[in-house]
Amino acid sequence: MTTLRLTSIGNSTGVVLPKEILARLRVEKGDALYVLETRGGIELTPYDPEFARQMDLAEEIMREERDVLRKLAE
Repeated sequence: MTTLRLTSIGNSTGVVLPKEILARLRVEKGDALYVLETRGGIELTPYDPEFARQMDLAEEIMREERDVLRKLAE
């Protein structure tokens, strides 16, 4: 378990993430992290949940309309 300390950053409060956590998240300085509230607490993720939802919907539509899309591609 890693313990993080809150620190002042200007008029805000922030958390400094160690290199090991950044590596596990596969992010670096300047990247965006999304904060999700889950039953288990707060989750930080580099993946945009709204984009993932839209991609799931697009894949579902492509499966359902496979024949129509194949005809349009011809």
